[in-house]
Amino acid sequence: MSQECPALRIGVIADPQYAMLPPHPQLNRHYARSLEKLAQAVDCFNTMPLDVVVVLGDLIDRGFENFAPVLAELDRLRHPRILLPGNHDFAVEPARLAEIHQVLAMPAPYHDLAISGVRLIVTDGNEISLFAPPEGDPRRNEAQARLAAMKAAGAVNAMDWNGGMSARQMAWLARRLQDAEAAGEKVIVLGHYPLYPFSDHCLWQAEDMARMLAGSPAAIAYLCGHDHAGNYGLLGTTHFVNFCGMVDTEFDNAFAVLDLYPDRIEIEGFGREQSRRLAL
Repeated sequence: MSQECPALRIGVIADPQYAMLPPHPQLNRHYARSLEKLAQAVDCFNTMPLDVVVVLGDLIDRGFENFAPVLAELDRLRHPRILLPGNHDFAVEPARLAEIHQVLAMPAPYHDLAISGVRLIVTDGNEISLFAPPEGDPRRNEAQARLAAMKAAGAVNAMDWNGGMSARQMAWLARRLQDAEAAGEKVIVLGHYPLYPFSDHCLWQAEDMARMLAGSPAAIAYLCGHDHAGNYGLLGTTHFVNFCGMVDTEFDNAFAVLDLYPDRIEIEGFGREQSRRLAL
């Protein structure tokens, strides 16, 4: 890592997917081991001067009771944190669906904040889905219709474990990008679902959103999880970084520290996470 002082330092974790469950050998997921891996990441982050730690979704695999041990581990962080829910975080009893954003201490399902002059925009890819809105919610009906249309069109990401964003949220995102451009701010967008390169794990309207970000001179990066193998792509001048899932493998961890400099992003990967140097 460089001796320069970065403008922003972010600790990044994706998909711990903790649960007191036996491993899934076919997927190489070791749910119960994630608590130990989280502890290692927290210990590492606590040795560093970070501005914030971000968890990009799927804190748990399922079961509301599994949030408490994960959050207790994250409570040891000496840094502020931003927690995003993923699809698995809604695999709870129907009566508790409305509590997910609150338990993650989110001010709203989608929101933005400025840290050290950089705007972080938190998006909600679970908004239109078959799992996050409660039964009978119009957003669940919209998800059913949207998924059926995508399947009819042969979309590879027409999966019930993906989700999408409302037209209202997309319009909000466009406004926030325009505001950042007018203010001369750099923007890093956070989400659970990949946008680019396109794959079966992508957000339902990934191509539209990727074009929106690539078309904004303010949007320097989009960070996500969900596809545990990890991925990277450059569209326009926007870097799309999909971080590896922490839950995968029995003993190998996966987390990262992202440093933002005026001319580049440096990502130091730990365990299975790849280190990257991305020019701005």
